[in-house]
Amino acid sequence: MKTAYDIILRPIITEASTDAMALNKYTFEVARKANKIEIREAVEEIFKVRVVKVNTLWRRGKEKRRGQSSGYTPDRKKAIVTLAPGETIELFDGV
Repeated sequence: MKTAYDIILRPIITEASTDAMALNKYTFEVARKANKIEIREAVEEIFKVRVVKVNTLWRRGKEKRRGQSSGYTPDRKKAIVTLAPGETIELFDGV
């Protein structure tokens, strides 16, 4: 059985994601096979907040070259989680 920490891999902190925090939206990198229900339950369990909405999207890996050989970075799945009004995640408050 997957734990909440197996589903939520890491927060994504970029300029766009920190701007979205003003709208109560937080961005995480999640496990590839995680669905929206599992992501919602994992965020609620880890951060003790109420989740209103979960949007997911895929980031395809980019092609990288080192000399003649080339390969791809791994594909990643992101989740944008919208919290209920008045809820915040303390991890991001210092950002």
